[in-house]
Amino acid sequence: MKIGLLCSIVRKEEKLLIEELRKKKLDFEILDDRELIFRLNSKHMNFDVVLERCVNHSRALYALKVLNDWGMKTVNTYNVADVCGNKFLTTNALIKCGVPCPKTFLAFTPESALAAIEELGYPVVLKPAVGSWGRLLSKINDREAAEAVLEHKEVLGSYHHSIFYIQEYVPKAGRDIRSFVVGDETICAIYRYSSHWITNTARGGKAENCPVTDELNRLSLAAAEAVGRGVVAIDVFESKNGLQVNEVNYTMEFRNSIDTTGVNIPAKIIDYVLKVGAYPGAYAELR
Repeated sequence: MKIGLLCSIVRKEEKLLIEELRKKKLDFEILDDRELIFRLNSKHMNFDVVLERCVNHSRALYALKVLNDWGMKTVNTYNVADVCGNKFLTTNALIKCGVPCPKTFLAFTPESALAAIEELGYPVVLKPAVGSWGRLLSKINDREAAEAVLEHKEVLGSYHHSIFYIQEYVPKAGRDIRSFVVGDETICAIYRYSSHWITNTARGGKAENCPVTDELNRLSLAAAEAVGRGVVAIDVFESKNGLQVNEVNYTMEFRNSIDTTGVNIPAKIIDYVLKVGAYPGAYAELR
């Protein structure tokens, strides 16, 4: 079996995955998206399976589209990356499948966005539809703040900031949950603690092991199923109405969760990659 590892910057996660590939004595090739050229008129590369680990969402999305259209199996698929890389598509998929998530509004102008915010009620969270690591999130506590942020987005924002994704603010009591799903298994979960309302570990949140309860397992698997399955991380809120899914991440970071949970996450991922690469019907099933 020949495996491709699609990435750019080789971070700690990619080093751990490479270490696991070498440990298992697997035939693999690193595909650096900074150097990669796809000659679209002819299929000029062939892998049994490609593991996507790009930092840049657009590069991941376009590369996966080419590879999947060439009939190659990928972890994750283009469809999963497309849905998870866009918060609106993720929320829509969750709602369609009956997965509980925070109340969310979508608007297209600053005027309609302000009306939506006031209908939803302060505080609200305004997010770019495409983005990661908790960047460009705004917790809006009153009308004056809403007017200021909406004006800034209108004047300074790109196309992506002309779509207003507005979510109710869910009090988190200093923590939320990130669960990790590989295939049909919730392999582990962590609590992410922070005194700030944004708890991302990339923004300084501290990780602690979280038991995978039956409720968390059911919710995590349902969320993974809603976006198309594969290897994903689920961000979960503990709300007054029970567990709710906030986001689903398709190129998950896990460096802070291995020692915390005691689970060898890179080994679980590579085992799943091997399963996808070896299973004749995997591509048709997973897309």
